[in-house]
Order: sequence, then structure tokens, then C-alpha cells
Amino acid sequence: MKRVVNVLGKLHCGKLAYAVLVLCATMAIALAAQSPASARTFTTLHSFDYTDGANPYAGLVQATNGNLYGTTYGGGANGVGTVFKITPSGTVTTLHSFCSQSGCTDGELPFAGLVQATNGNLYGTTCGGACAGGNGLGLGTVFKITPNGTLTTLHSFCSQSGCTDGSAPVAGLVQATNGDLYGTTNAGGAYGFGTVFRITPSGTLTTLYNSCYPYAYPSCTGGANPQRALVQATNGNLYGTMVDGGANGGGTVFKITPSGTLTTLYSFCTQSECAKDGSRPHAELVQAANGNFYGTTLNTGASGDGTVFKITPSGTLTTLYS
Repeated sequence: MKRVVNVLGKLHCGKLAYAVLVLCATMAIALAAQSPASARTFTTLHSFDYTDGANPYAGLVQATNGNLYGTTYGGGANGVGTVFKITPSGTVTTLHSFCSQSGCTDGELPFAGLVQATNGNLYGTTCGGACAGGNGLGLGTVFKITPNGTLTTLHSFCSQSGCTDGSAPVAGLVQATNGDLYGTTNAGGAYGFGTVFRITPSGTLTTLYNSCYPYAYPSCTGGANPQRALVQATNGNLYGTMVDGGANGGGTVFKITPSGTLTTLYSFCTQSECAKDGSRPHAELVQAANGNFYGTTLNTGASGDGTVFKITPSGTLTTLYS
């Protein structure tokens, strides 16, 4: 599977503008460095017009059939998002318009992208009404969709008393080597500040971790409000970020085992009142070939406008750039 245009906009769900999905027809990045600009061609494959979707915040995933799949946060038949397929040459097919079922039981407002599982199906999340100012149409779902467009809702969040199963899954999913899918919710859970969860391909959900703030729960230093997808490392554990909370309130980097044991690797704002290490890690991590993880913080750092950092699997953080 290949990820393309993996850029997410900021989460300002109530103030959306039309977005244009653009793909580079010539993806040879290595060749671009050695060829003149005149030899590189940029082609717009499709411009959304709301009827077929709008605001594609997430990147695309290339399925084993060669086509690319993605989501739009808005637009479509019911105005609350779609799943679409696009061929490499640019032919778009809307596979599903959300809120097509009575009561929007199929979900609405997918903010994240899709992942293709080993069974060939694509899996994703809808953020739900909680991500659009709480319009009462649900608090998010996990769904499965076949490459041809048959959608099945696997789990509706806040279906447990007190939303202990979480709500508002802003991030997408990752399939671990054990075959299960892992994700996060931005809210809900036992403390109301989000969860880390595991869900089987057939839809059995288990909450692995409940995030919270230390000001409300002094012993809770693991971070709060996870908003981005997890990544499974070569050692088998999953790594991620929480945008808030932690020992200093600046967010965290954490490790969680597939069975659910969470370890906080780093709490931001530890160094010189955030001036050196930054705060609010708002993006997912990537593991490089050297085994270390790389990521960014949204705020502070030496210039006040965020950082790029490196962190080892054991938790040693180095600020690479402010």
C-alpha cells in the first residue's frame, strides 16, 4: 500500500472551505532532484464540486487493485462526507455518501483516511457530530468498506453508558501484525479525554487506555486528547502522540503494547518552559530506517512556532529544528 498526499488540515470543523484533491502525475521524487523543473509535470486529476464530496482532509491509500481510495469530510449526497475511489488516471467514483441510513447509523464526517487490511477490505472512522459542534447525529464510528463500495458500520462510539468506549475518532486506523486494528478517540472514555482502542476486523472493540489530565486526576500523566493515528514499530509496539496533558500539560509521546500496556515516553514542556522541546504534538509519528521516530509539535520551541523532533523507542528526545 502506498500513501499519497498525506497532509491533514487543522481541525476547525465548523469552518470548512472547499478543497481540491491534487495528485502528482509523476511521483518519482528521486528523479525530481536530478531533472529540470521543465521536465516535471503537475496534473490536477479531479476537482470536487460538493455533489461528489468536499474537503478531502486526509491522504489517499493505494489498494492492491491499483486504485486509490480516500474520504471527503463534507459534501456528497447528504452533505456530510463520502468515501471515493479514483483511478491513477483520474476517474472518480463515489462509493458511499454518509448519513444514507436512517438516523445516520452509517456515520458522518470522516476526517481521517483509510487503511486496507490484509483481508482486502478498507477500514476507516467517521468523526461524527462531535466534530462539527455537536449536531446530535452521532459521536463517530468505525466502518469497513469493500473496494466496490459496500459499507458496514462495525462500531458506533458512545454506545456504552457514559461514552466509556470513547467518542470523536479524529484519527484513522492502523492494522497491526496480529491482524487487529488500532486507533484513538479524541474524547469520551472513562475520564472524558479520549481513548486508545483495539478493534477486530469483524467489529469487536476493546478500550485499551483512557487518557486524562493530571489537574483532574493527579496520577494521570499519560496525556490527553489523542488526535492522530498510531504507528506500529519494528519491535511490535505501537507509538503515538497525545496533543494535550502529560506531566507538564504540553502533550506526550507514548508507547502501547498490542495488549494495552501504555508507557509515557516523553512529556513535552519539560525543557526550559517549552522553549527547547516544544508542545502539543499534533501529528502522527514515522519510524525511520535508523529505528528512531520523527515528529512535530504545533507550538512553542525556541521560536514559538513549533518544532521537529527525534525520539528513540526508549524515549530520548532531541529537538532537531525550531
